Amino acid sequence: MWQLFDGQQWSQICNDHIIECHYCQPGARGMTIYTNLGSLHIDFDDMTVTGPFAGLGVRRQTFLPFNQSQEVGWYYKDNTYWCEYGSQGSSHNTSSVNSHDLEQQYNSNPRGSFQFKVGSTAYKLDFSAMTQTNLSTLMTRKVRRRPKFNSVVSANSSSMALASSSLSTLSLNPPTAVTWEFIGDEGVWMEYQKPGSSLDSMDIEKQYQLNPQGQLNFTAGRYTYTLYFSGMYQISNTFGTKRHVRRTSGNQHNNSALSQAHWQFKDMDGRWKDYVKGSNRGRCTVSSQDIEAQYQQNSTGTMSFSTGKFNYQLDFSGT
Repeated sequence: MWQLFDGQQWSQICNDHIIECHYCQPGARGMTIYTNLGSLHIDFDDMTVTGPFAGLGVRRQTFLPFNQSQEVGWYYKDNTYWCEYGSQGSSHNTSSVNSHDLEQQYNSNPRGSFQFKVGSTAYKLDFSAMTQTNLSTLMTRKVRRRPKFNSVVSANSSSMALASSSLSTLSLNPPTAVTWEFIGDEGVWMEYQKPGSSLDSMDIEKQYQLNPQGQLNFTAGRYTYTLYFSGMYQISNTFGTKRHVRRTSGNQHNNSALSQAHWQFKDMDGRWKDYVKGSNRGRCTVSSQDIEAQYQQNSTGTMSFSTGKFNYQLDFSGT
C-alpha cells in the first residue's frame, strides 16, 4: 500500500500497483504521478516526494499474515546495469552471497555492514550508505534493495487479513489527467517526466490549452527540443531528429503495467519485430506479456523460450 501525506493526514493512493511496479525495478530512481494534489515526483531511494506544496510525505506499507514475507532483491550497479547478487555481472564472476543472504544480514542489523567475496576479491556492503566497496581498489558502487513484484514467500496457506483503516483515498491519474508521451528509441511510448525532462505532462498540457496550434521548447539532459502541437511531433534542435508525440487522457492511459509492456527483437533483416505467441511458423512460445511477467520477477535474470526447432535464452541484464 502506497500512501501520501498532504501535511495533515495520510491518504491511500488509488491504483498504487502502478507505483509498486516501477518501484520493484532496481534501475528506477523514481516516478512522477498525477493526483488531485497536482504533479508529484516520488524519489524511491530517499522515499521523499516533491510537489507544489510543502510538507508532503510518502510511505510504502505491507500487510502480510504471520509467517509470510515479500521476496526482496539486492542489486549492485555494474558498469552499465543493475545486477542482482548471486547472478553474473559483466566480469562473469558470481558473488558468494545472494539476495536471501543479504536480506538476512540486513534484518539482523539494518545500520551495519557485511563482507563477502567474488572470486578472490573481498567486498564490504554498507547497509547504512547502501554502497559496496572493493577492499583492494576501494572502488565504490551503489546498492539498492527492492521487493520482487507481486512475490510473497509463504510458510503456510493462511489468508491475508488487512487491518481496517480510516485512511482517505487520493486519486492517482484522475479522469481529467492528461498524459503526454513521445516515441522512444525502441519504438515504445515514453512519458515526459521530470527530472529527466524540464517539462512533465502537466506543464505541456497547460501550454497546449493556451494554444493547441503552438509550439513549446524544452530540454532533456544537455539537449534542447521543440514540440509542435499542430503536428504532434518533437524535433531535436541539435540533430534534427523527429519523434512522434501523443496526448492521452482518462481511461485511454489507465492500462495495467503488463498490458503496456512491449517486447521486440531485432531480426536478421534489421527490423524490430514483436514476440508473438503461437504455433504458426515464425512465432514463439512466449508473448510480450509473458516476458514482462518474468521481467517483473527478476529484471536481471534470464528466460528460455523456443521458436520452431530453435531454442533461445533472453538475458534481461543486457536489454
